[in-house]
Amino acid sequence: MSSNRAPKHQKRVSTAPFAAVASANAAVVAAPTGGGPQLVRGMRDVLPSEQAFWRRLYDASVQEFDVREFDRIETPILEEVSLFQRSIGKVTDVIEKEMYAFEDPGGARVALRPEATASVARAYIRHGMISLPQPVRVWYWGPMFRHDRPQAGRYRQFFQIGGEALGDQHPVIDAQLAGAAVAILRRVGLIPTMNINSTGCPVCRPKYIEQLVAYYRGRRSRLCEDCKRRLVRNPLRLLDCKEEQCTPLKEEAPQIVDSLCPECKEHFVRVLEYCDELEISYELTPSLVRGLDYYTKTVFELYLPNQEGRQDALGGGGRYDGLVELLGGRPTPAVGFSLGVDRIVNALKEKSAGEQSANGKGVKIFFAQLGEQARRQGLGIVERLRNDGIAVAEQFSKDGLKGQLERANRLGVLYTVILGQKEVLDGTLLIRDMEGGVQEIIDRKKVVEVLRKKLEGQQSVP
Repeated sequence: MSSNRAPKHQKRVSTAPFAAVASANAAVVAAPTGGGPQLVRGMRDVLPSEQAFWRRLYDASVQEFDVREFDRIETPILEEVSLFQRSIGKVTDVIEKEMYAFEDPGGARVALRPEATASVARAYIRHGMISLPQPVRVWYWGPMFRHDRPQAGRYRQFFQIGGEALGDQHPVIDAQLAGAAVAILRRVGLIPTMNINSTGCPVCRPKYIEQLVAYYRGRRSRLCEDCKRRLVRNPLRLLDCKEEQCTPLKEEAPQIVDSLCPECKEHFVRVLEYCDELEISYELTPSLVRGLDYYTKTVFELYLPNQEGRQDALGGGGRYDGLVELLGGRPTPAVGFSLGVDRIVNALKEKSAGEQSANGKGVKIFFAQLGEQARRQGLGIVERLRNDGIAVAEQFSKDGLKGQLERANRLGVLYTVILGQKEVLDGTLLIRDMEGGVQEIIDRKKVVEVLRKKLEGQQSVP
């Protein structure tokens, strides 16, 4: 993820989604000059001249999710209103102001999806995905709908790329999902920075909310009308307000990290440590809570400075350990992210970066680690391999070497790279030939060169 070098091999990617995108609404590059019917406010067309930018981002997403073993999921654009009311929260701008909700001819209350995580959680429950090996990793690409105020990069029909990992509470998964979002952007030549925070859990959050309410109650007269309601009905949303008069108040508000319980504090510290290993540039942002109620613990947003020096949000995500249970499933930890396609495409057009290809030959390498130090160092090694076009499978949230090697066998990889406690100290790695069982010790600095030669040798065998 620390590089956007084009991998050596290229995978053929279906362009079918782009016919649909072109006929749907995307970004207009020039003011209309002809007459005829008008577009609905907040909607727009994707013209043929823009398709290269959309395809480039789509291809990069497919390639990145492929090497990370995410599977594609498609959920309906139309869902029951109650799904989003229960998951996002009734006292949020999305539900109160922005959601396209209506009664269908059969009398059901339905909505155009304003986001996809709730739909993924519903699908996880409905299709019994809890019985699959955990975590279940899925990704999506598609249109969302919010009756928001149209402006540059923000439309009422907008597209999102997203990734979700359900069924694992290890903090390394949080860092890996943030890393996947960063990696997609880097593949297309954008280098984002990340704002990150922890919103705590149901154990420690109530105490913080009491402090927050006490702080804002003494400043109620300075709040916007929406925040006066939030103070009573959903105080955490006070930190998500974008109104100019409320912004200075957030800077002096109590910080939630000071109220975290020991479990949440340890989780957050480890997420940050793993982000350091992944070389993700981040900034601790105490007021960051995101705009949806289902988040717990880790939350993050990705930004790209624009030409005026402002920060344009390209996406974000976080952990939502209570959502699946809230929707009727069993307790299931989960974490995910989404990226705004429209804003990323705008950034690509401004940057006018050249086209890139990406690896797509499939996973032939597995990385196994033993011990916490090996896990931390292994994060950076795997990312270096991926950035050099070598697809690598791994299971960093697991501790046992035996289980990891069994998974390597199930995947049918050619080689397994092993980093144990001895290798951590020696600056070496073990490479095991999975067919012959032969192992060799190599200098860690030469891992890319050694693996590339081995893979090229395999390709030359008739």
